Amino acid sequence: YIYLIFIYLFRKQHLIREIMYKVATIYPQDPALPIGSSLTATCSVNPDHGVHAGSLYWTLNGKRLPSSTYSVLSPTVLSVTLPRLSGSRQRSGDNLVCHNSGGHVLAGSCIYVGMPPEKPVDLTCWSRNTKDLTCRWAPGGQGETFIKTKYTLKYKLRWYGREKECEDYSAGEPYTCYIPRDLALFTPYEIWVEASNQLGTATSDIIYLDILDVVTTDPPTDVTVSRVGDLEDQLTVRWGTPPALKDFLFQAKYQIRYRLEESSDWKVVDDVGNQTSCRLAGLRPGTVYFVQVRCNPVGILGSRKAGIWSDWSHPTAASTPHSERLLTGSCDSKVGQQNSTLRRDLKQFFGWVRKHAYGCSGMSIKLYDQWRVWLQKSHKTRNQVLQGDKS
Repeated sequence: YIYLIFIYLFRKQHLIREIMYKVATIYPQDPALPIGSSLTATCSVNPDHGVHAGSLYWTLNGKRLPSSTYSVLSPTVLSVTLPRLSGSRQRSGDNLVCHNSGGHVLAGSCIYVGMPPEKPVDLTCWSRNTKDLTCRWAPGGQGETFIKTKYTLKYKLRWYGREKECEDYSAGEPYTCYIPRDLALFTPYEIWVEASNQLGTATSDIIYLDILDVVTTDPPTDVTVSRVGDLEDQLTVRWGTPPALKDFLFQAKYQIRYRLEESSDWKVVDDVGNQTSCRLAGLRPGTVYFVQVRCNPVGILGSRKAGIWSDWSHPTAASTPHSERLLTGSCDSKVGQQNSTLRRDLKQFFGWVRKHAYGCSGMSIKLYDQWRVWLQKSHKTRNQVLQGDKS
């Protein structure tokens, strides 16, 4: 407990270090070394305190080091050699401390053992309202340097203007920075990331972008999924335009994806266009589906490039009606024969309609609706005739 208190005071209060300096000093002080290096450190005791170097000992991160690693260089100087150092256990450095025979701390040093940073990669940026910019990147290589590494996002107008640094790294995600204001439109930016620590620096590739070309939105709002009458293999999806886009001249395109309740595989509908509703057809009767929608703003204020897809909306669930044929099944052999004949006669037509009704094509949906309504009516009529024959 006393050791932990000392370490805290040693790091946080420079005054403590000045006081300890009068008792003993460690050299080198707070060195930074590459992984695999060896270090020889010395603890020099003030002769006025009458302490002999042979009575001292060393600890590293609170663990006493073996005396075989020590060398008494003089009555007041004790050295320790640490071979083949591995990466620091904590980014604030490893604690090398010199003690007297009674265990009291005489001096301390922080050892930083790690690697220089590698070039940051995968730098991407997006704007939610054409006035701000968020950028994200990944550390290069394995990403682990074992010592504290600082990442700085820098940017400037491509042909003029001075270099600026992003200041808001509090987005809640690592390797992310937010620029909230003072961005120019219709002018490309140069953006890059610099990584630095005590062992070196590295700079990412520069990306060039216009704010208008990297616009994204919040997911579409008010997503609803409902049945289409009694049609057991269809659902209608409706949604609202993202609020942030209502203030801009734009054309939006949407995507829908859906999956069965018990499945993790999503099917994506790409041909939604800029409409805010879509009919899903060819679904499984009596089944729960989860549906999501996302938006891509295109043509923002005349930009010729597509925007960036938003996140998917929260899943919305709905179920298709149960098939009437399954609910009113019969063991009558004549009914089975008639159903078999009907399925055989309509097999090719049903397959064609089912294939072309996938997605949001209005023409195929209309034809598919007519075919399904006719089929349901034919089943009802046939059941009524059969019931009349039995009576």
